[in-house]
Amino acid sequence: MSRQAPPAVTSPPAPGPERRAARRPLALRLLARSEVGVLLGAAAVFVFFFAVAPTFRTGAAMATVLYQSSTIGIMALPVALLMIGGEFDLSAGVAVVTSALTASMVSYQLTMNVWVGVVVSLVVALAVGAFNGWMTVRTGLPSFLITLGTFLGLQGVNLAVTKLITGNVATDDISDMEGFGQAKAVFASSFTVGGVRFRVTVLWWLLFAALATWVLLRTRYGNWVFAVGGDQDSARAVGVPVRFTKISLFMLVGFGAWFVGMHQLFAFTTVQSGEGVGQELIYIAAAVIGGCLLTGGHGSAIGPVFGAFMFGMVSLGIVYAGWNPDWFKAFLGVMLLGATLVNLWVRTSATRR
Repeated sequence: MSRQAPPAVTSPPAPGPERRAARRPLALRLLARSEVGVLLGAAAVFVFFFAVAPTFRTGAAMATVLYQSSTIGIMALPVALLMIGGEFDLSAGVAVVTSALTASMVSYQLTMNVWVGVVVSLVVALAVGAFNGWMTVRTGLPSFLITLGTFLGLQGVNLAVTKLITGNVATDDISDMEGFGQAKAVFASSFTVGGVRFRVTVLWWLLFAALATWVLLRTRYGNWVFAVGGDQDSARAVGVPVRFTKISLFMLVGFGAWFVGMHQLFAFTTVQSGEGVGQELIYIAAAVIGGCLLTGGHGSAIGPVFGAFMFGMVSLGIVYAGWNPDWFKAFLGVMLLGATLVNLWVRTSATRR
């Protein structure tokens, strides 16, 4: 009779990544989220300036910090979404000024209601974004090169057209034109809470952040953004509309530039045509500090909110502390490098077995 071999003893399967993730301590699981690192960094910066700068502790100072942060944060949000989608936009800073100049000159030189200039400016800003997106997906060139060309082009057009039309490097004052009061109430008004005066841009900033978070986490479009940023060829293979997603992300940056441009116009009533240069790096830095990867496919909308808040605290905290403001950019460079290294460290620690 043939004898049957006893069944082989097999070892239990190794735990999969899901089971390993479930066994990780809560602290490591929290550190795996991109926005947690920048939240801790923002808290550290806040505590530091709270301790060294007595003026920083006042309500009026905090309102000013929030205002400064909001003007950066409103633009950092669409820039962050674009970076999650795997692209850059170096023309974002001058596009803000282009939007403001367009609205001002259309309204003043054509003696029309300022809302006409606002609408025309929106069309121009969206068209610039659509051009950047279309050129990027049509040619396959890096968006860095495409938007660098747009940056230089807009910078020259801003200055040349403004001098040609107004005879000056700045636009004319539109504060006495029809519709100015209504537009200012939307884009540049203030409100008081507990005796402290806040700018309306703070509310718009938080509203846009909540909307962007919902879009990224709860909608199909949010899945498309992460997919095209992670691997656009794979995304296209599973039916993701890559071209539409990328072009629409560039147009979102155009919308953000329009909104911030309208705030600048109705807050100061006139616009200098040479402004905006260098601001695009601030927006990108706020997104990177907020946890967005340069390679795309990773990030959040909440992280850039804290990143912009850090910029606001640093830019004004140095002044409140009585330090030499010439060190501001150096401080920001160190902060950007440090935040990048911290984000890398926490992601590595959180994914380590």
